[in-house]
Amino acid sequence: MPFPDEVGSVVLVEYQKQWTVDYQALATALRKLEVDERGAIEHVGSTAVFGLIAKDVIDVQVRVAHLDVPTISTRFTDAGFRRRPEEWNNHESTRCGVIPKLVFAPPVGARPVNVHIRTDGTQGARDSLLFRDYLRSEAGPRIWWAQCKRSIVESANTIDLASYGQAKQPKWEELMFQADAWAEERNWQPMPIVAWSSI
Repeated sequence: MPFPDEVGSVVLVEYQKQWTVDYQALATALRKLEVDERGAIEHVGSTAVFGLIAKDVIDVQVRVAHLDVPTISTRFTDAGFRRRPEEWNNHESTRCGVIPKLVFAPPVGARPVNVHIRTDGTQGARDSLLFRDYLRSEAGPRIWWAQCKRSIVESANTIDLASYGQAKQPKWEELMFQADAWAEERNWQPMPIVAWSSI
């Protein structure tokens, strides 16, 4: 569930070049938290795909070697981030089962973002990157996905975030089935995590 300052209907906007700039600023702040000895900070979600409509919310994935919940939570909350408490934000339902994760919202009044902390090598971490790279590479699926999202919002007139996510899920699964084939054909793999000082 969104925090009180985040409540509102889903609104999709055209791609904004500013999203890349905003991601880079957030990544710079996240590097300072040093939540693990090794990791990766990555722009994911629709705002990471050039030309794709999206909610004006930046999604960032932080891959870590170990999901040290107390340490990560302390460093994020000390920096003003708010840990999302819902079960689905702490145990992610992936295509290979339920996997622990963490999600943080920004400080009150800050630019809307979601920071997803996932263990490197998990299905959720892989799917976030595969979704991004597949849509970046292939115009047809990118256009199809935009049409799916636009149709959901327009048919509902107004729709909250939870309902929007549920409506997208079957289409997302269809898209990811195609992405799996694309990845196998190209021997696609996520980039390895590196020493935190090298991020």
